Amino acid sequence: MELGRMVVDLRSDTVTKPSEAMRAAMAAADVDDDVIGVDPTARRFETEMARMMGKEAALFVPSGTMANLISVLVHCDTRGSEVILGHNSHIHIYENGGISTIGGVHPRTVPNNPDGTMDIDKIAAAVRNLDGGGICYPTTRLICLENTHGNCGGKCLSAEYTDKVGEVAKTHGLKLHIDGARIFNASVALGVPVDRLVRAADSVSVCLSKGLGAPVGSVIVGSKAFIEKAKILRKTLGGGMRQVGVLCAAAHVGVRDTVGKLADDHRRAKVLAEGLKKIKQFTVDLSSVETNMVYFDITDPLISPGKLCQVLKQRNVLAMAVSSKSVRLVVHYQISDSDIQYAVTCMEEAADEILSSNAKSVHLANGSTANSYGN
Repeated sequence: MELGRMVVDLRSDTVTKPSEAMRAAMAAADVDDDVIGVDPTARRFETEMARMMGKEAALFVPSGTMANLISVLVHCDTRGSEVILGHNSHIHIYENGGISTIGGVHPRTVPNNPDGTMDIDKIAAAVRNLDGGGICYPTTRLICLENTHGNCGGKCLSAEYTDKVGEVAKTHGLKLHIDGARIFNASVALGVPVDRLVRAADSVSVCLSKGLGAPVGSVIVGSKAFIEKAKILRKTLGGGMRQVGVLCAAAHVGVRDTVGKLADDHRRAKVLAEGLKKIKQFTVDLSSVETNMVYFDITDPLISPGKLCQVLKQRNVLAMAVSSKSVRLVVHYQISDSDIQYAVTCMEEAADEILSSNAKSVHLANGSTANSYGN
């Protein structure tokens, strides 16, 4: 990589480094033993998060995967329970099948639409219980949503849609969990208070180390009874940590300082998408860019996502290939306007370099063939 230039890291919003304010808060944090339940900084942070989300209580956990796993297991506390969730959801695809391998919970998938939703009728049709299915089927106990929906390009689920899913859950005596890893991005993009977006939910997981930029952790919010059960599972899974106030202090700064910057992340993502659209070897759907994620396809068969990312890295731009033809870019608060412009320039240069290199290889190959014929 080129020396003397900062890296423009667009692989994910998980790559942010702790700000100076976060480091100062961590150093000054008033701490105690959180497993015993007496870490004052953790208690204050959890209380504030519960208030912001409109729920009774909250619990800090090491990761979003653990947050979702605990939430599903609390709601599905009988082995052989079933959860309805999107076929393209993070819980179903990227969390190591933990709800099944650890919790004995059966996933029943419903297709995600391009906007991250699932059809309401299909959710209702997927519900199975002992009264209607006899002894042959798992018992449905939970529905899971994801907001924003990562695999659908960071799309936002509206409060109205979530309310409708909540009504389905209530009608069938089920619980509703929201994987709200980037719920604050949805709140800012939709212009809707975060507590309104999750009003219908019985539990929500919120990632602190993605859009909010904290170094570690997630929180789970829900009723007091739910959180008491969650604490037991956190301990069982090895997620109980001692002086966790050090991490909660950084997370508090992330919530305090970074939520107000998310609109800039979204604006920069749109500028990035517009720049990519002008590069003839790429295609991007501008209407799909609602928050801080940009997915684009490579239309030239001579350019692979892996090769593109490799050449970009040589220019200090980091990106993530997500399929045989697609690349994902994620903007975060440590990406500036000039970083976006630099990244677009490098994208165009990288595409040209790859094509030029391919052309030279073909030319050399043809020349070698001609020489062999001459001999």
